[in-house]
Parts: sequence; structure tokens; C-alpha cells
Amino acid sequence: MVTRLNPYLNFRDEARQALEFYHEGLGGTLDILSFGASGMADDPAVAELVMHGAVVSEIGLTLYAADTPPGMASSRMGNAISVALTSDQEDLRPYWDRLTQGAEIQMPFEIAPWGDRYGAFVDRFGVPWMFDQPGDA
Repeated sequence: MVTRLNPYLNFRDEARQALEFYHEGLGGTLDILSFGASGMADDPAVAELVMHGAVVSEIGLTLYAADTPPGMASSRMGNAISVALTSDQEDLRPYWDRLTQGAEIQMPFEIAPWGDRYGAFVDRFGVPWMFDQPGDA
């Protein structure tokens, strides 16, 4: 049995664009189910919003996202949590290069004082990310 802890990002109305961007950055498969397609909304303003979406990469990364429909409380992106991508086997540079398009780089992806290659950014959707690749990888 496998147990995973996966980030699930909530957006007001940008989940589709974010999922498509993350799919371009991480590769793999993209699945999007709208509120309308699921039978959960007749309102055209809500029908195309994402009820559930997932990007599943070839290396096993899974990122979920959804829109919060109008009338429901939504949280705002901030610095309370970051999506962290860590690997001692995969070269993270290609993911960094694709996901930082339009991002605010907080720390470049380079060798940190503790010996790991580390970087941090806030992507174009306001989601904070951290990348870490151990020094001996």
C-alpha cells in the first residue's frame, strides 16, 4: 500500500490556467473535471470552473487544483505554505526553468551554504515554491 501527501491548490477562477501551466512545467498527464461536466453547476459562470484537476508527472509528482465557486469562501495564496520539490535522483533544473516563467525569484537555484542546490520563487499564480537538490546528487 502506498500513502502520499499531495499539494491541493485552491484558486478563485484560475485553476485551469494554473493546471495547464504546471502540466507544461512538470509534464505527464493532465485531467480536469469542471463543475458543469460533473453535474454540479447549471450556472454558466460556474460551469467551466475546475471542480477537480490533477497533473501527474512521469516521475510520480502529483499536483491537484480546483476553483472555489462564487459565494464560497476562499483562501488567498500567501506564505503560510510552499510547494516543495526535492530530488536526489532527478535533475530539477528543467522543472525550475519551466515553472519560473513569469515568477518572482526569491532565491536563484544554485548551491546554498549547506551544500544543496536550492532555490525559491513565487509563480505567476502566487504559489510559493521551493526546490532542493542534495549536494551529492
